[in-house]
Amino acid sequence: MNIGLDMMGGDFAPLEAAKGAVEYLSSAAGDIHLTLIGDEKKINEILLTHPLPAGKYNIVHASEVIEMNEHPTKALKEKQHSSIAIGFHLLATGKTDAFISAGNTGAMMVGSLFSIKTIEGVLRPTIGAYMPREDGTLGLLVDVGLNADCKPENLNQFAVLGSLYARHILNYQNPKVGLINLGEEEGKGNLLTQATYPLLKENKQLNFIGNIEGRDILMPKADVLVCNGFTGNVVLKLAESVYDITKRRNINDEHFNRFNFEQYGGVPVLGVAKPVIIGHGISHAMAFKNMIRIAHRMLQTDLLTKMKDSFIDQA
Repeated sequence: MNIGLDMMGGDFAPLEAAKGAVEYLSSAAGDIHLTLIGDEKKINEILLTHPLPAGKYNIVHASEVIEMNEHPTKALKEKQHSSIAIGFHLLATGKTDAFISAGNTGAMMVGSLFSIKTIEGVLRPTIGAYMPREDGTLGLLVDVGLNADCKPENLNQFAVLGSLYARHILNYQNPKVGLINLGEEEGKGNLLTQATYPLLKENKQLNFIGNIEGRDILMPKADVLVCNGFTGNVVLKLAESVYDITKRRNINDEHFNRFNFEQYGGVPVLGVAKPVIIGHGISHAMAFKNMIRIAHRMLQTDLLTKMKDSFIDQA
């Protein structure tokens, strides 16, 4: 399997991307090859001090970089030789099997939607994020910002995509799905959650346990936590602030240390036809290592085929 890695994306590129690749390949089992996309001269300079195993990588030169502050659609159109544009071209043409970047998030989303496109039957893709729970396990929160306004049908599909990811990547045999709401009782909430509840309840692909409240998000009540992107992004940023506060206050706690996003790498774009992983702009080596791990696992489990089959079954 061949995983494309944007070497120019992120605040600490290309050094931290290279270090993460070295760390992953030094311990990874199986046939994995990395395509490093970016400024060939800079990449080769980094590899002199952080060498990758021979035969495990190749370099594809990209003469341009999409900066974090650039308009994503305009930048992708005008910068065809950027690492993100080339990364999506390689993925779309089958030269790579997955693509990872900690670069411009908007450009990554535009590329996912227009270069790779959604799985047939998926109305909108979603992005998920991990919620560290008190018992040491992880919950998956969907959506966390891609779809601020949703319809009930969108949330129903997010639940299916999230369940498949939780089953095959997080190893939950029968993941419990909860709808984030302001009360546990059926009928609670706004028009969106009230209309979504019966769809989830009737969906035979889901192990739906009902509504969950904010206090349940960091507890093992549900494994897949479903909401619109506006709500999910607020929850995600609040969770990220927990780690920042503990570091500023010099609190060393095993549970709160798990709120460090680098332990999980990036967030998967669920619902597009090929594996795409989006990293945080301040990603270091640990985050890149774990993004490669997620992409590798998605390919090993053939997750995208399982998602495609699931939506064929729904049709």
